[in-house]
Amino acid sequence: MVIASVPAVVIAAPASGSGKTTVATGLMAALRAAGTAVAPFKVGPDYIDPGYHALATGLPGRNLDAVMVGSERIGPLFRHGSAGCDIAVVEGVMGLFDGKIDMTGTGAASAEGSTAAVAAMLGAPVVLVVDARGHSQSLAAVLHGFSTFDTSVRIGGVILNRVGSPRHEEVLRQACERVGVPVLGSLPRMTELAVPSRHLGLITALEHGTRAEAAVEAMAALVREHIDLDAVVALARSSVAGDTWDADLEVGSRSDGAPVVAIAGGAAFTFGYAEHVELLRASGADVVVFDPLTDGLPERVAGVIVPGGFPEEHAEQLAANTDLLADVRRVAAQGIPIHAECAGLLYLARYLDGHAMAGVLDVEARFGKALTLGYRDAVALEDSVLFTAGARVTGHEFHRTMLVDNEIEYAAPAWGWKNPSSVAEKRVVREGFVQGGVHASYLHTHPAGSPRSVSRFVDACARYSLAHA
Repeated sequence: MVIASVPAVVIAAPASGSGKTTVATGLMAALRAAGTAVAPFKVGPDYIDPGYHALATGLPGRNLDAVMVGSERIGPLFRHGSAGCDIAVVEGVMGLFDGKIDMTGTGAASAEGSTAAVAAMLGAPVVLVVDARGHSQSLAAVLHGFSTFDTSVRIGGVILNRVGSPRHEEVLRQACERVGVPVLGSLPRMTELAVPSRHLGLITALEHGTRAEAAVEAMAALVREHIDLDAVVALARSSVAGDTWDADLEVGSRSDGAPVVAIAGGAAFTFGYAEHVELLRASGADVVVFDPLTDGLPERVAGVIVPGGFPEEHAEQLAANTDLLADVRRVAAQGIPIHAECAGLLYLARYLDGHAMAGVLDVEARFGKALTLGYRDAVALEDSVLFTAGARVTGHEFHRTMLVDNEIEYAAPAWGWKNPSSVAEKRVVREGFVQGGVHASYLHTHPAGSPRSVSRFVDACARYSLAHA
């Protein structure tokens, strides 16, 4: 028997900055307050919005990134993340048709990994959030273009955001009616919902604390007052069929001994995917979260994962926890498996903006002005605790820091990829470090896209635990 998938609605926009996060998060929270179990999703590699989604729904915020996990996993991951819920709300990324950049210019109408592509995979309607500032009758042409550009995508309605006056709203509604796109809500211009941001986007929900909770409640109140919730729910559909993603089936085997794997968390290290912990546990790990700002390593630790985040915002406090830094340096010298991504790489450096870090890697990290951003089709250049040499993954870079003096004689590069800025450029970028049991890199990967790397890591942790029992 095929179990029907949970109905879904995708919140998208013509461009970034239109108000998707406010509408999607407010919609999630408003539906939950009405007694509806809401499954929250975010298209793409974003780590920050899912934190607000989790506050709004009480469930883990999950990502649907077809580039990093493969399009074949989007349906199963959706079914897994929405199990037991009444509706799924999927927040899009950037503009509706924006995704992985294809420098050849021969890609499909909807870019790979775009909100439109994911909506088509789910068979879910799109609600377009339009920043109404500066729009009048010409909005009809914008909606006509978005409605007809890719016939695999259905625009089910529009939400007008930042509307200036009742007269402005009346003109915009007439424009929507002219092209047959229903208006599901109209939000006035407001400033009190602004959530502080920094160089990589919004401040994370965990760092923002009670102010984040207040912001989510304000978003919910705005949605309840100005958006037709019943119309949105009635619009929701999904045609996903088939299997549900299963961590146990993905990893294939389970290590003996339940090795303790410590994952850095707290305010400095908030970038992670819910499926990572699920895959670690399915592989046999005993997962323990610790906060490098205040905690030490857990007892009997056999592996350490330091994910992405904002250590540059907490460098002084990280440096003050000298006992932990010394312990990380010590266990790294003993060969403990360490998986460090982006912020984790910075934590393993000698210094971060002049603050002493763990010193596992003989490099220095500094905050810079240039943003490094984009998907990378990478090849593992060395055997490591995560990958065998030659393994291929698609990952994502997202940082403003840089490494200084990053040529380590006793470390090998973790990854290689072609320069992503030009199809004509043949230069291979070598990035990251493999050093003993350490795999450290700026490249973020989604564990659901390479689940065997997780079981390989846990196997290495089990061997370490046995050797140091």
